[in-house]
Amino acid sequence: MTRPSERSAPGELEKKIGYTFRDRALILEALTHKSFHHEHGGADLAYNERLEFLGDAVLGLIVVEYLFLLKQTFNEAELAKMKSYLVCEVVLAEIAAELSLGSHILLGKGEEATGGRKKKSILSDTLEAVIGAVFLDSGFKTTRSLVLGFFRERIDVVIRTGDFFDYKTTLQEKTQLLYGTLPEYRLIKQQGADHKRVFTVSVCLNGEELGTASGRKKKEAEASAAKIALGKIADQ
Repeated sequence: MTRPSERSAPGELEKKIGYTFRDRALILEALTHKSFHHEHGGADLAYNERLEFLGDAVLGLIVVEYLFLLKQTFNEAELAKMKSYLVCEVVLAEIAAELSLGSHILLGKGEEATGGRKKKSILSDTLEAVIGAVFLDSGFKTTRSLVLGFFRERIDVVIRTGDFFDYKTTLQEKTQLLYGTLPEYRLIKQQGADHKRVFTVSVCLNGEELGTASGRKKKEAEASAAKIALGKIADQ
């Protein structure tokens, strides 16, 4: 396996993200996982955890600034929930997968063997490292444009649908307070092929069904069912 310094810059990834690095060392560092560093160690071989830390902070600022400047005004709690939802590991891993980021990461043999290129934690961390690298290479304005290219559509969907609201946690808190018990989620059925599977879930309280919903993911169906249940509790 070649060392990052011996490897040509990942031009395919740069095309996908719409940015070409001036400092090639930055993109190579952003793509180097610590497992690769440990196997090919040396003081001259940096790995991406520092860039990940920086990228996380830059990403959070960009998302919050965008939300803050929207015509629709959100309070502090809403801003915090939306930010938390948008920059979570799942969303970042989805974006990374769309960019085929996993195929560009430098991994150690152990991580490679255990499917590291598809691990959500590694994908999300590497995307943050790439964001941090762009920030160091070109500053805030360019990084903001790049990040919003990834996130703007998702942000608009979240605002329109209210998906940032944690219906399951809110339902749990309300049922615990009002009834002294927790809701139970039951998988009623799942249909379709693996890549088009639809889950149907019901949420019950003391054996009574409060809501049933379907979704492409089990968690999505549970959240929708919890939303229905919250409406019923509010009407009581």
